[in-house]
Amino acid sequence: MPISYLIALLIRDPLVILCTAVMGSISVVVALWDTNGNAQLRVARAWARMLLFVAGARVKTVGLEKLERGVSYVIVSNHVSYMDTPVLLAHLPLNFRFMAKQELFKVPFIGPHLSKAGHISVPLDDWRAALKVLATVGVILVERGQSVLMFPEGGRSENGELQEFKDGAAYLAIKGRVKILPVCIIGIHEVLPMHSGHMRPGKVTLRIADPVDVTGLKTADRVELTERLKNTIRELQLLGR
Repeated sequence: MPISYLIALLIRDPLVILCTAVMGSISVVVALWDTNGNAQLRVARAWARMLLFVAGARVKTVGLEKLERGVSYVIVSNHVSYMDTPVLLAHLPLNFRFMAKQELFKVPFIGPHLSKAGHISVPLDDWRAALKVLATVGVILVERGQSVLMFPEGGRSENGELQEFKDGAAYLAIKGRVKILPVCIIGIHEVLPMHSGHMRPGKVTLRIADPVDVTGLKTADRVELTERLKNTIRELQLLGR
């Protein structure tokens, strides 16, 4: 049995479970008085840093200078691992929330917590209702001074290569007149590959592209914009670590 597997089984995996249980409990308590989800976000960031430390993931961020203070974004990222979210929480200094499928908000304990934290429920099985949500989210984000994170591939990539992008992020940004921030996570697939339950050490890079201004665009332009976003993230991916 490889030594790396033994270390994961005996040390990393139990620590991940412990960190998640402790920080999850803290977040539930904080939610009792947190009115805007910001305190819960700080707890989530601390949890994310713990997980990355336990995994031995050394993360370098490139392009932080491109972020504008006080600006709301639709953040779009590639998606290859369950560790994508911890990387973004720990290393992207924006006040952002997640888009999550409506079914998660119906799960006892988890659903109310997601709602309290300000995350956004999307009915994926009803495209008309989903479009209605997307049409209003952008305005809400600007009013609250928040950003939203979306994975336009819809699910994790098996091999790390980009899959087809759905156009929901482009639609949301155009309707809400919110800038889009393309980012790319490189190397996290080796830290926690798909179908693996064991994390391993590795070097990770979070690359941030120039924000995309959607001024003047119409919803009919969303397909072209979506392809542009995919090409931008592919370019970041090719830059490597």
